[in-house]
Amino acid sequence: MRIKGEIHGEEELTIEGEVEGSVELGHRLIVGGQAKVTASVKANEVVVQGSIRGNVEAADKVVIRSGARIVGDVKTAGIIIEDGAYFKGAIDIVRPEAAKAASTSRSPEVEGPPVTGAVAATSY
Repeated sequence: MRIKGEIHGEEELTIEGEVEGSVELGHRLIVGGQAKVTASVKANEVVVQGSIRGNVEAADKVVIRSGARIVGDVKTAGIIIEDGAYFKGAIDIVRPEAAKAASTSRSPEVEGPPVTGAVAATSY
């Protein structure tokens, strides 16, 4: 199945086909092993088993499984890149939303430049 356009929702979504456009969810997005996503992606959590070409933003975390591929920038509170995964782009690690709300009474947040480069993890 191939979808062109915008996908918005509050439920968990698993993509097993091709998507081109944008995906915005209020929950978890799972990109299946055979899925090809050419889109900007925004969700609470993103688990990639297939491929994404586009920027990824996750409030909670991004998991790039072995054999998965992301070409694009990632903005998230946490990231896991398994051995055998491929990632090319910049990573911007941000504080989780709950921590930001608690830190309003503390000193201002200091952010550094994003990490850039290509990562190709392999196991030996």
